[in-house]
Amino acid sequence: MKVLFIGGTGNISSASSRLAVSKGVDLYHLNRGITYVEIPNVTTLKGDINNDETLIELKKHNWDVVVNWIAFTPEDIERDINIFKGKTRQYIFISSASCYQKPLSYPIVTESTPLLNNLSVYSNNKIKCEERLQKAYKEADFPITIVRPSLTYDTVIPIAIGGFKEFTTADRILKGKEIIIHGDGTSLWTVTHSDDFAKGLVGLLGLKQAISHAFHITSDEVLSWNMIYKILADSLNCELNAVHIASDFIGKVEPKLIEKLQGDKAESVIFDNTKIKAFVPEFNATIPFSVGIKKTLNWLDRNPDKKVINPETNAIIDKIINTYKSIKYN
Repeated sequence: MKVLFIGGTGNISSASSRLAVSKGVDLYHLNRGITYVEIPNVTTLKGDINNDETLIELKKHNWDVVVNWIAFTPEDIERDINIFKGKTRQYIFISSASCYQKPLSYPIVTESTPLLNNLSVYSNNKIKCEERLQKAYKEADFPITIVRPSLTYDTVIPIAIGGFKEFTTADRILKGKEIIIHGDGTSLWTVTHSDDFAKGLVGLLGLKQAISHAFHITSDEVLSWNMIYKILADSLNCELNAVHIASDFIGKVEPKLIEKLQGDKAESVIFDNTKIKAFVPEFNATIPFSVGIKKTLNWLDRNPDKKVINPETNAIIDKIINTYKSIKYN
């Protein structure tokens, strides 16, 4: 099976690349060669998907599957439809579980949960991408499959404030500084290790029954945010020094966090993975967060240049905490 990953070396996609190759997939990456991750037995086509002049080699190929990990706008989708119509048997779009209805009208999320998120520009654009692809399938038989990851991690720390592509919050925990947990920390969330996500994604490659279908692929482990931060602190062998602050208050002090919190992580979310398990019976998430986060921290210890500590993020966290305390105690 000949497969193209547009991207393929990122936090989520690297694990899927490794698993696909181990299963005998003839895997190609299209990327600009900026981010280097060594994945043996992958053929790299150097090019920028947004620059047609660099895609001469790409356009010589036909594919069994194309997976775009880095499409974010309807314009990106329009471009891909034009490039790959008649050139692939399956086109997999990596969307986002943040597209699901906010606030939820029913607490268990399935693939039939409405897509509606007016609090997030990112999510709205992903929804528009899905709508364009569904139209292409219905009107032109463009062979789509939609995949919606939630908070998926491998080389990044999956937290709500001051983390993900930074080491800032982990560094604060190591130094005994206060960190922020939004709300009272009891809202429920799911974090998924990329190695688990890869089992579902790779199982969909070339699966004809998956054409026109959407899937989320997440762990079945449900944790409160208090538990997520406590597990992180325990994994760092540190005590957690947390300040609980309402998401509304955080958004008033730092408006750019409104989209991340109220548009996503402030909502309790429990995913029903029945559908992906029915289509890909071998899918089973087996890495609990208490194990997966240690793998991430060990990787960061081996790659200290990736421990990004952002002074701006530190300043924002301090500002929110200080503003909250000045009101609470005065």
